[in-house]
Amino acid sequence: MEIFDPMVTYGSIDDINAMSLITMVRKGIGFAVFDTFANKSPFTSNEWSTYLHLSERTMQRYRIEKRTFDPLQSEKIIEIALFYNKGVEVFGTSEKFNSWLETSNLVLGNSKPKMLLDNSFGINMLRDELTRIEYGILA
Repeated sequence: MEIFDPMVTYGSIDDINAMSLITMVRKGIGFAVFDTFANKSPFTSNEWSTYLHLSERTMQRYRIEKRTFDPLQSEKIIEIALFYNKGVEVFGTSEKFNSWLETSNLVLGNSKPKMLLDNSFGINMLRDELTRIEYGILA
């Protein structure tokens, strides 16, 4: 299973796939794999450094040294990748989903959804909101 495959979403993870994710997190995500996904995502390097709780300078050093992220950062990368893939699936196109990520949302405390990706509670809130949108529960 390739987590950065756009067809891999939260809904497609079963117990076997979950074990693959656990193994991937434990081994760590290599910077090259992360960079491939990050370049396809709408997030800036500054946003990624915020999401991963690393300075931009540290991120640059990871790139130069071809480092592997530790398990906590790897888990966050995977969570965001799964969330992003699910969002594209729900909205139909990456352009529509990217627009949603950039638009202040009253349900989310008038925050832009992408501002909540720096912790698991925010990601869970966003995933719940995607589920409501998917099923047409907008209130």
